[in-house]
Amino acid sequence: MVASNDPQPATPAASTSGGRSGTQGSPRTRRRGAVLEQAILDAAWDELAAVGFSQVTMAGVAARAGTNKAALYRRWPNRTELLLEAISRQVVPLGEQQLDTGSLRGDVIAVLQAMNRRCGAAQTVPDPGGELAAYLRLQAVAEGFDHMALALGRAEQRGEIAAGGLSPLAARLPVNVLHSELCLSATPVGDQLITEIVDGVFLPLVDSRRPADATSSPGGGPGPRARRPFRR
Repeated sequence: MVASNDPQPATPAASTSGGRSGTQGSPRTRRRGAVLEQAILDAAWDELAAVGFSQVTMAGVAARAGTNKAALYRRWPNRTELLLEAISRQVVPLGEQQLDTGSLRGDVIAVLQAMNRRCGAAQTVPDPGGELAAYLRLQAVAEGFDHMALALGRAEQRGEIAAGGLSPLAARLPVNVLHSELCLSATPVGDQLITEIVDGVFLPLVDSRRPADATSSPGGGPGPRARRPFRR
């Protein structure tokens, strides 16, 4: 993003968005770079909470931040990108989280819980049309797929699963099931459901793909290619 000065309007800008109370302040000092950017993001979050996702405008955010629309457009090409970054300051995206728990089961649960929290950010602001919630769900799914690939790679290194033992469809299953539940409920789900997706759907599928000699030898003991069991 380009760091540019905060232009000072000759007169305080008045917000054009409805549903707010109070006056919008104009800047008393010239703000630059990160200071101005943070002020805009704070204003965008406040505007979301005040008028709802569908009613937020770049002009309204600019007025609340005490700057003008040019300062916003130099940093964000549209209001969706601006609002998503404002939300990301409140709810950390999956891509910025460390989700390595030491086991495949723990990793998959952590991925789904992070997705659930990310989607729950839409519950903190008015969003009657569901546009924000739908966008966050799609973003969380894409990030969830990436983290599932990382989790399966770590599981292969730990010997929990065979290399290439899961098809791409099976690897995406936990994320797709959670996405379906989030779409149906329109609200975050409980941890019990997440555990059920992992323990009742995903891990049994993974276990069914294990080679017969991966857990025992003909004599009944662990064979030379024995793999560590899942920590359930």
